[in-house]
Amino acid sequence: MTILTTLQFIVNIIIVFFLFSVLVMGAVLLFKDKRQKQHSVLRNYPLLARIRYFGEKIGPELRQYLFLADTKGKPFSRNDFTNIVVAGKYNSRMTSFGTQHDYEDGFYIQNTMFPLQTAELHIDQSPMISSFIYKIDNERLFNRDEHRTKVEIDPYYLSDEDQIILGAQLEHPFKIKRLVGQSGMSYGALGSRAITALSKGLGQAGTWMNTGEGGLSEHHLSGNVDIIFQIGPGLFGVRDKAGKFDQQAFIDLSHNQHIKAFEIKLAQGAKTRGGHMQGNKVTEEIASIRKVEPWVTINSPNRFEHIDSLDALLNWVHELQQTGQKPVGFKMVISKVSEVENLVRTMVENQQYPNFITIDGGEGGTGATFQELEDGVGLPLFTALPILTALLEKYGIRDQIKVFASGKLITPDKIAIALGLGADLVNIARGMMISVGCIMSQQCHMNTCPVGVATTDPKREKGLIIDEKKYRVTNFITSLHEGLFNISAAVGVDSPTKITKEHIIIKNKDGGIQSIQDYKLKLIEHA
Repeated sequence: MTILTTLQFIVNIIIVFFLFSVLVMGAVLLFKDKRQKQHSVLRNYPLLARIRYFGEKIGPELRQYLFLADTKGKPFSRNDFTNIVVAGKYNSRMTSFGTQHDYEDGFYIQNTMFPLQTAELHIDQSPMISSFIYKIDNERLFNRDEHRTKVEIDPYYLSDEDQIILGAQLEHPFKIKRLVGQSGMSYGALGSRAITALSKGLGQAGTWMNTGEGGLSEHHLSGNVDIIFQIGPGLFGVRDKAGKFDQQAFIDLSHNQHIKAFEIKLAQGAKTRGGHMQGNKVTEEIASIRKVEPWVTINSPNRFEHIDSLDALLNWVHELQQTGQKPVGFKMVISKVSEVENLVRTMVENQQYPNFITIDGGEGGTGATFQELEDGVGLPLFTALPILTALLEKYGIRDQIKVFASGKLITPDKIAIALGLGADLVNIARGMMISVGCIMSQQCHMNTCPVGVATTDPKREKGLIIDEKKYRVTNFITSLHEGLFNISAAVGVDSPTKITKEHIIIKNKDGGIQSIQDYKLKLIEHA
């Protein structure tokens, strides 16, 4: 009885101390709030204001997980996020009961009455890919028991006859048996573990990795992956100490067997400007790779200093092609049709052609940009892409230039629509980030990513386990390609490379339909 009495006395003391502490803290905060001069609501209603600020802080999480419909979140809905995660963890896109898609105006895939059988498709299924997928043992309210299982998965490669070739006339053409690879994401924007996991996962999947404008690191090369080296206006990785283009550095890179092509970044969808990186992300290693000062915020120029005209752009493309003998293209954002037509016309007049053009839609992502550029500048992909391909067709050079497309193409149906609108290949950035653990906290520019993806903070990076996440990347890529072959069968072609404008239709708000050819003509005629 004495022991129980003593325990009860201790508990009472703890409760009294806790309540006293709360009262003291409340009094201090009340005094502080009444005296501060920055926030009117705190001066007048201290308690309600504190509750309001708490609600603002956790509001994004509440909306994402509790209040928003599964189809309504931005920039990606809960369904979009789940589709990526399920493909990566389980190598599956299986659903049931019925679609949640709203059948409003937009682009739709036209199926045929007589789809192809699997045996009629041109799929290369060798060699199979060793991977891991998850098996769920028990699903509870607050946790899930699951284990990883080693598996051999079908790769769903393009056949040799359907492979895409960049720079066929060069000494070192880039032969591609995938339609989907990674869009440009720099080391520095992403941490070393994220880059390494992506490199290894993409390498296992047999596809490419774009370095982003931040240069080439050992982390990019860790997975024996095909590399597209991006050259941005800051010339990181190909600049001298004065910040000018270093031709010898470019030549050295062109001799690297892992680098298959070079992409000149004129702009990207979320930021029609130069790149930006906060100084707290510019580590000694990253500064060495980029040849800049460590711990100093980087703002690369809006454009290349030596490129101020179409002739200058095409001359530089030609020079790099001849010097490196590897494919060279450029990445751009479209909104001014007359300017794009001038570009295509100049190509024909000069007889100078990039090996590829990457079109990034205005809905594309970035690690850091300004709101006004992210929300207001540049056309969305499904409007921009047909403009370019229509003009290439108009001037008779569509077959000479391959087209990459990027902008929220994270499921097979969206990719198939992009192919039908004229893309040859597809780049994905944020889908790749989600496959290595991104939870869309939108802190990429702050170096505080809670899952270690978009940060160079070593403590936060520890949360990302490379040997686990790399398989999710592999599974995501292979799952996308399986889905593309499913769509190919549904529309009646033996390869997704043969999905064309004939397989895509536009449904208008009034219920009417429109062909892609008419849509393209309207875009360039009315611009």
